[in-house]
Amino acid sequence: MKNLFKFALGGIVMLVASIASASDDVTIQLKWVTQTQFAGYYVAQDKGFYKEEGLNVTIKPGGPDIGPMQVLAGGGADVAVDWMPSALAAREKGLSAVNIAQPFKSSGMMLTCRKDRGVNSVSDLKGKNLGVWYYGNEYPFLSWMNKLGLSTNGGSDGVTVFKQGWDILPLTQGDATCVSTMAYNEYWQVLAEGLKPSELTVLSMRMKVLRHLKMVFMFWKKT
Repeated sequence: MKNLFKFALGGIVMLVASIASASDDVTIQLKWVTQTQFAGYYVAQDKGFYKEEGLNVTIKPGGPDIGPMQVLAGGGADVAVDWMPSALAAREKGLSAVNIAQPFKSSGMMLTCRKDRGVNSVSDLKGKNLGVWYYGNEYPFLSWMNKLGLSTNGGSDGVTVFKQGWDILPLTQGDATCVSTMAYNEYWQVLAEGLKPSELTVLSMRMKVLRHLKMVFMFWKKT
């Protein structure tokens, strides 16, 4: 067990070292379109930090039809930026992806809800309709609902989930009680559409501990 764990750690170090020494060209596939979420990658490129390390880095923006894990599996990128739940799901399906960095301590993903629909806390979600992004974003949400004891199959004792598109119109137009937003993106779009912070309830999906435990349990299961 200890030897296998050392080999896994060594594999991560060797992967990074081989990129730096064997090839100057590195392609990074981002999760989404260019936005503040990925500022660090672009600043590092603009400031010449990559060049200082002998790297010629190409940054590929993502989008609604781009799956970072699929791009990585197909050889279209050397490094992919994706949600941990998405990466874990890809590994479960056989992709030999290795987590080499975890830049953020907690997720920026939130549920933004209308107070005029009666939502002031998580205890008010029962019986409401919620917009959720898929493409890997659904995993932390479903885990969160499970932790709260709420069914996602509809009904008065659970929540009704619909597949949310890449906009916040269901919330601003009054068709949904809550929609998925990111703290650095869609939440500000909601405000730009005219809703005020005082009219909204923001529920954070902080799944740090759950994700950590899932990784630990998966490692023990496979070894």
